[in-house]
Amino acid sequence: MEELEENVGLGSAAPGAGLGGRLAGLSLPRQVLVLAAWPLLEQVLAFFVGLTDLLISGRMAVGAERVAILDAMGLGGYVGWFFNILQGAVATGVMALVSRATGGREHSLANRGLGQGLWLGVAAGFGSLILLQLGIPALIHWIRLSPAAAVQAEIYLRVLAVSGPFSGAMFAVNAALRGAGDTRTPFLAMVVVNLVNMALAWTLVFAPAPWGGHGVGGIATGTVCGWIAGFLTTVVLLGRGRHAGLHWARASLRPHWETMRRILRIGAPQALEIAGMWLIHAFGIRVIAGLGDEGALGAHILAIRVESMSFLPGFAIATAAATLAGQYLGAGSKVMAERAVRVCWALAVGLMSLMGVFFVVFRYHLIGWMAPDSILHLRLAAPLLVVCAMAQPFFATCIILKTAMRGAGATGIVMRWAFGSMLFYRVGVLWLLTTYASLSLTGVWIVLSVDLLTQAIIFTRLYRRGKWLEARV
Repeated sequence: MEELEENVGLGSAAPGAGLGGRLAGLSLPRQVLVLAAWPLLEQVLAFFVGLTDLLISGRMAVGAERVAILDAMGLGGYVGWFFNILQGAVATGVMALVSRATGGREHSLANRGLGQGLWLGVAAGFGSLILLQLGIPALIHWIRLSPAAAVQAEIYLRVLAVSGPFSGAMFAVNAALRGAGDTRTPFLAMVVVNLVNMALAWTLVFAPAPWGGHGVGGIATGTVCGWIAGFLTTVVLLGRGRHAGLHWARASLRPHWETMRRILRIGAPQALEIAGMWLIHAFGIRVIAGLGDEGALGAHILAIRVESMSFLPGFAIATAAATLAGQYLGAGSKVMAERAVRVCWALAVGLMSLMGVFFVVFRYHLIGWMAPDSILHLRLAAPLLVVCAMAQPFFATCIILKTAMRGAGATGIVMRWAFGSMLFYRVGVLWLLTTYASLSLTGVWIVLSVDLLTQAIIFTRLYRRGKWLEARV
């Protein structure tokens, strides 16, 4: 570590001088490691939860029934993912506010951000619950799932929607803790989420009656119970003492409209971006479901699950980038904010590119493990991992720079450019190719990768121009 610090010129004196708490006195690489280590473990756990759901789904049945279940879980995974990210728009505002307040030594404001973020997270969760319950039939019809897959998808999604208020609240509270520099407490809470999820899902599907035999509804019930248990864990841990200066207090929990407005001013552009992204990705799912290849949607989600082995650690590093950018800007150092993002960027590109090589070498083993003896899914999904490997440096660039800019409060900039690129490629280009040409599942992934390349170029230029450093929080 000392050699790295000397080589990149990041000794401990300058970086640590501007920050307080557990980051004070640490060199920049060590600050990144402190902030990224627990989220990395958290993302690894999240990977195993998603993997467990797919392993269960791939072993619940065989033949046409397995194809229907995996297609349904493919849609369910996307819906759950994007509704969680929609709730995460509030979390982005909370993290930006708390990190700035922590960096500026405004501890009362940071604690108020925690309390107001909790209520906004609950509200976002109820909103996602209502939208999902009302929109499930129309969504399934529009995606054009097979009748068998549609039945499974509706069962899964109606149960999953119940988790909204709990996941929304937990996202907001965890974001406040991370913004203050405490990434360990969110990790412990997510351990509870994941362990409860995995244990209950496996039990509710494979255990003898009356506990088992609940199919995809059992998988979704495990997810709901996991979020409830994780949220209660966070509440208890925060109630037992201060965590990076944050704690429950009556004053911070009383409605404070100015603080809510500041959080929403940052989160609202991301909410619009996510809503647009969700519609764009829903169109992509519709394209994949309509390709005419049996099992295409299931193969797509299998490849996504493998790819998450790289982008989940990328998100952990991005958490460190967002926290450091916000805290250094709060401390008045644009130079250190920019440098912190650059260090995280290099680390993510290196790690995710290395994982891409792993995907290519072991692509048949990875797909075969999740869908045993399914030649259909192996044939469709294995080529996708080659495309995925080539896109890893661009994906890493997008994850780090977009998350860091959001953490700095520049959510409007991210929304405009990301939404524009995705709309062009993931709607315009895909529509043209499906209308006037013959498009395969691999072709769809190539289009998605070109979108990542374009966004990587755009956000690299935005990073170098530096206007994101001037965002107001």
